[in-house]
Amino acid sequence: MTAADLRQIAAVAPNLHYRYSGVTASIVAIVPEQAKTLAIASVGPHLPAQVPRIAFRQILTRGWSRPPGGRKKRIWHARRNDEMLIGVALRYILRQPWILVFSSVAQRKRTGLTKWLMRRMDAIVSPSEYSAAFCEGPVDIVHHGVDTAKFNPAPDRAAAWAETGLPGKYGVGVFGRVRHQKGSDLFIEAMIRLLPNYPAWTAVVTGLMAPEETGFIAGLKARIAEAGLENRIALLGERPQEEVPLWFRRVSLYVAPMRNEGFGLTPLEAMSSGAAVVATRTGAAPYLVAEGVTGTIVPTGDLEALVAAIEPFLADPEKAAAFGRAGREKAVAHHSIATEAAEMNAVYERLWREA
Repeated sequence: MTAADLRQIAAVAPNLHYRYSGVTASIVAIVPEQAKTLAIASVGPHLPAQVPRIAFRQILTRGWSRPPGGRKKRIWHARRNDEMLIGVALRYILRQPWILVFSSVAQRKRTGLTKWLMRRMDAIVSPSEYSAAFCEGPVDIVHHGVDTAKFNPAPDRAAAWAETGLPGKYGVGVFGRVRHQKGSDLFIEAMIRLLPNYPAWTAVVTGLMAPEETGFIAGLKARIAEAGLENRIALLGERPQEEVPLWFRRVSLYVAPMRNEGFGLTPLEAMSSGAAVVATRTGAAPYLVAEGVTGTIVPTGDLEALVAAIEPFLADPEKAAAFGRAGREKAVAHHSIATEAAEMNAVYERLWREA
């Protein structure tokens, strides 16, 4: 897709981060859906062809122009501190006509700088009620959605797993950055306990293994080798983005062992792909996962509870399949990306009316 002209754009969703992250994934998912009814574009790296985008230099050369539709100001929808800071500079230093919006997902008290920036936003949006509780002032709740067409169940999950070339008949996976916050070590420890008793299952870990996590990852590999499970626990590292939906379609059980999470989109992507889910009580998992229907919720950081929640699915693969079918139904009925985009655009429209 060729770069758009800022003069024809009413809202900008910046993605000014050098690494692909969960925030990037959210932008890549929602902006094309918003663009079906709104002139919106993103700016920054890691943007695939389907995302409408502009070059950053247009912000500096055309940022004083009036947006289309008779509006007086554009939306600048930041999702990171540096993006808020740029938005503040554009409006208060360069005097460009922007309405500033920030999506707040963190579940912790803010630092002085973050609080200062948030007070200069015209609206705060949060993807979960729990995250909103850490914000000061009014917050619009807009739950994340999933592209149910992109993340869909495999016609034959057994055949999809066989395509991986990994051993066993069933896969259990955790996808996302490999680090302590994500609970990667908890997943590995759970697999070391369980896999020897369930030879039909193999564990898969995908996601960025950043240089600063070298020691942590070395420890995980040492534990796997010590247990003699190198052929049953596959650490595949970061995969190309086009492969991500394939891995969700291949595993029968998805584990989200995070210790802290602002929202956590992967449990929803797993549900949409027809996998059962075991997740910790953080982010939006308690809102997304229907206990005893689509998966199981356990306390954060509790290895014993995590093992106890995973084992019934390994012992009964049909249970995993049934929960996966229910998860797909729930994702389609209540958590589509179209719903998220419509609610977000409604927030924008209210801000334009108020402006």
